[in-house]
Amino acid sequence: MNASPTGVQAARFTGQRIARKEDRRLLTGRGTYVADITLAGMLDVAFVRSEVAKARIRGIDLSAARTIPGVHSIFTIDDLEKVPCRVHSLFATPETVMPDTPLLAKGRVAFVGDPIVMIIAENRYIAEDAASLVMIDYEIEDPVITIADAASGPLVHPELGSNVGEHFALPRDPEIEAVFAAAAHVVVGTVRHQRQAISPMETRGVVASRQGVADMIIHLSCQSPQMAARYFTMAFNLPETQFRVISKDVGGAFGLKVQPGREECAVVAASYILSRPVRWIEDRLENLTSACQAREQEMTVKLAFDKDARLLAADVSFDGNAGAWPTMIDAGVAAGMYFSGPYRLPKYAFEGRGWYSNTPGLGAYRGPWLMETIGRETVMDKAARQIGIAPEELRRRNVIHRHELPLILPTGISLRDVTPAETLEQALEATGLAAFRTEQAAARAEGRYLGLGMAVYIEPTTMPLGVMTSDTAQIRIEPTGKVTAVISTHSQGHGTETTMAQLIADTLGVPMNDVTIHEDDSSQGGFGVGAGGSRQAVAGGGASLRAADILKTKVKRIAAHMLNANPDDIYLEQGMARVHGVPETEMSLVRIANVAYFDPDRLPADMDVGLEVQYRYRPPGPAIFSNASHVCICEVDIETGQVSVLRWITSEDCGNIINPAIVEGQIAGGIAQGIGGVLLEEICFDSAGNPTTVTFKDYLLPTLYDVPEIEFHHIVTPSASEGGFKGVGEGGAIIAPAAVINAVADALSPFGIECLELPLSPPRLVRLIDEALRRPAA
Repeated sequence: MNASPTGVQAARFTGQRIARKEDRRLLTGRGTYVADITLAGMLDVAFVRSEVAKARIRGIDLSAARTIPGVHSIFTIDDLEKVPCRVHSLFATPETVMPDTPLLAKGRVAFVGDPIVMIIAENRYIAEDAASLVMIDYEIEDPVITIADAASGPLVHPELGSNVGEHFALPRDPEIEAVFAAAAHVVVGTVRHQRQAISPMETRGVVASRQGVADMIIHLSCQSPQMAARYFTMAFNLPETQFRVISKDVGGAFGLKVQPGREECAVVAASYILSRPVRWIEDRLENLTSACQAREQEMTVKLAFDKDARLLAADVSFDGNAGAWPTMIDAGVAAGMYFSGPYRLPKYAFEGRGWYSNTPGLGAYRGPWLMETIGRETVMDKAARQIGIAPEELRRRNVIHRHELPLILPTGISLRDVTPAETLEQALEATGLAAFRTEQAAARAEGRYLGLGMAVYIEPTTMPLGVMTSDTAQIRIEPTGKVTAVISTHSQGHGTETTMAQLIADTLGVPMNDVTIHEDDSSQGGFGVGAGGSRQAVAGGGASLRAADILKTKVKRIAAHMLNANPDDIYLEQGMARVHGVPETEMSLVRIANVAYFDPDRLPADMDVGLEVQYRYRPPGPAIFSNASHVCICEVDIETGQVSVLRWITSEDCGNIINPAIVEGQIAGGIAQGIGGVLLEEICFDSAGNPTTVTFKDYLLPTLYDVPEIEFHHIVTPSASEGGFKGVGEGGAIIAPAAVINAVADALSPFGIECLELPLSPPRLVRLIDEALRRPAA
């Protein structure tokens, strides 16, 4: 039922499960990652990092480290400040209050892992040996670790005068208190989400190489080479220097690599000072202790319902732990703007704060505003239990139907082209809800505890604002007849090398293998933000379609001119231009290209030489919305606290689908991360701020055995964008946690257990079950 995107004729590839073009390279070990880059004269970096969470630095003894053979240079902040650099946040808002962030610690450290000294040596082994000999003299101070600590403890950054880095509040409706006072039902729940590591397969990495006086070539594991080049240019403000960023294959990013961090900037500064190539590859210990982390947030949700269980109002408060040197401070701005989600909500209030602490800084992580879905959907389930109706019935009474659109959300945002009610019904039908409840009752009689959790959400994707306004595509048909496209997308596993080729091949009527996609070099093509914001299919795909369509028109004009035909009668197929109704009249794309490049006197009058087109596309704003409903079925072993996820049913509406396999892969990856976030993953600190989960023995990630086979279902509602696409990359990660939490709560409902503090690990569940069993009967 997928409609053909605008500009695509034949649609031989679009909408099909085409095998990814990049997989042969990646699966046979022929990918190119930053750690694969070796340059003549290259030096390697190891950082000396703080062993305490908060302290003043009284002294640094480098004498022993300097004696190690093979050590080239040892830098502290005094050395790096020869190249001024302003580390800033791409996520800052007018409400954000941030300290000046030094590349290395400057007189003080603010978390365990804070980089203090940079050892530069002939190889990483030597650099690590030297780093182990550096002695730091600390004057230790009391750290601030938790959100509660931040609210009442000492200042993390004394120069700011407060631990609040950002405060956000919507204008408060003066009638909301009266609505709650008169409501038939008022339900309150507080959800606490633990801190998570972002944990990409490929850790951060950078190779910086100063070229002569004016050029700096940077190989970087990032989410957009154009964005990174812009960041370095702004951070260093060296007018004579041209920053070129090359980012070939990237083994995952999930928001961690959306902007360069302190270490990447320090490596660039070192290369600038030394005029030598310098490389740093983050090891896993550094990643788990020093890289930006995510998700440590609390949300209190208060909902009011009338006697028929229809929503009247919501009052929401949010607090987030931003760490010491964050790349973003989350006061819940996005969570607040989209909290109402797929439901009608007449009255609404929201206030949030982001707090500094002596822990690793907060970074964006796939679906960074997911607390709006977790808070809303878990408290909706709590409301259903409190009111005494089924959770699906409560949603049915409040969910938005397609015929109600467009609809204005309480925050003034217009919602259109979504199907929350329709996806909910599709997911419930596929689940077989009545049969499950029968099975659940029988299992409980046997002492087994099954649970079913559901969640419904909407997601703003492709918000064409600020740096995310537009994307660009440059497409040319080479003299060989092959097609080359330079697009401002960038893959970290998204499959854009395939999906963009599908769109272009269909539009130009060429085999997919004749289309080559380039998206890895900031010196090629125009600016774009690459991966982030669930936007590449919409913005990059729109740019590709528009550019390819313009190029197709030019090819048809040339073919019509040479074949003495009407351009409207020309169609492109299998690398040939043919005339409708005259099958024997045709001309190859190679011949057309040779005329366009080498024999321009034969072109139509006033036509430019060559076959090259560039188009910058801005999707319609303020956002393209996706939506979905998920159902999770689990079993909880009440003896061990172990949760087994048995089934997962999805109903997604992401508009016209370019490649179902890639869409479903994106959803599945997000679900896996959601399961891990609820059941397994947790970054922990002791009271002194020392991290206690520093390896994958301590920090547990989901494996194949934790994720069931996912049952995918789709509803296709084309968006207003070119091609009718919607974003889908973050959706699975946003909706999955709520579905898991609700499933576990449903399984344990006979015990009256509230599952709103994460993770729902075996020890925590066993404790909750034991406490429930010891409570006297009501």
